[in-house]
Amino acid sequence: QACTHCHVESSPLKVKEQMSLEVAEQCLELLRNSPSVHTLDLTGGAPEMNKAFKLLVTKARAMRPDLKIIDRCNLTVLREPGFEDIPDFLVKEKVDIIASLPCYSEANVDKQRGRHVFERSIAGLQILNEVGFGKPGGRVLDLVYNPLGAFLPPDQAKLEKAYKGKLFDDFGIVFNNLFCITNMPIKRFWEFLHKRDELDAYMDLLVRNFNPDTVKQGLMCQDTVSVSWEGKVYDCDFNQQLDLILQLKGKTQPGGLDVFGLTSLSELQDVAIRTKPHCYGCTAGQGSS
Repeated sequence: QACTHCHVESSPLKVKEQMSLEVAEQCLELLRNSPSVHTLDLTGGAPEMNKAFKLLVTKARAMRPDLKIIDRCNLTVLREPGFEDIPDFLVKEKVDIIASLPCYSEANVDKQRGRHVFERSIAGLQILNEVGFGKPGGRVLDLVYNPLGAFLPPDQAKLEKAYKGKLFDDFGIVFNNLFCITNMPIKRFWEFLHKRDELDAYMDLLVRNFNPDTVKQGLMCQDTVSVSWEGKVYDCDFNQQLDLILQLKGKTQPGGLDVFGLTSLSELQDVAIRTKPHCYGCTAGQGSS
């Protein structure tokens, strides 16, 4: 699948961008040297397809039994040949899932993500339910909604209730929480807005709906370190896509800081967060981090 809103421009055709085992091992070394880190969040594309995925999960779990590990699953990967064991593997290693399902309507999902993606996503959710995800006593299964166009997400609590009712009534699917995410005006969504001559209006919408409480409650960039497939380090996933590089004071790395230039993530505490206009996407309305 290739989503029209995707800020990382994920696609089955992108095969070069694969994190190496060397980078994965250095990420684990940083985890070992950074005891304050409480969450390992693996995302893609489809992170399960990376050759380092199981290594990262198993070694991180063995190293830190208390660590929260999250798999950002696109759901359709669970139906791909060779990945049938992923749900059982995730249960065994105590990994939670955050899965994107931009709507409970087949027409809307397929419009955004491609033909038959809704059908395959529903099948993926049913597979996860079968091994206990989203059920009492099972691993956590959260879903993510994002708008189809140039508007802000609706009230999260109300939409979660609608999702739970529709998915259970139609497919017998259960899950834990729904998160509403604002589309970021970068990469594919930037192109979508630009082609429709809606970019300026959308940026104005984000600015007009700036909510200072989102900053007080905590944004992704304030407590997250984003690592690219090449091992470069960024404030957040969105800054990574715009290549807003970081540098340690007095220790400049050509091309930007990477995991091999660090011994512990605590070294980043005094590095200033880089901001650009797209940051309004995380601070508009209910927030989006």
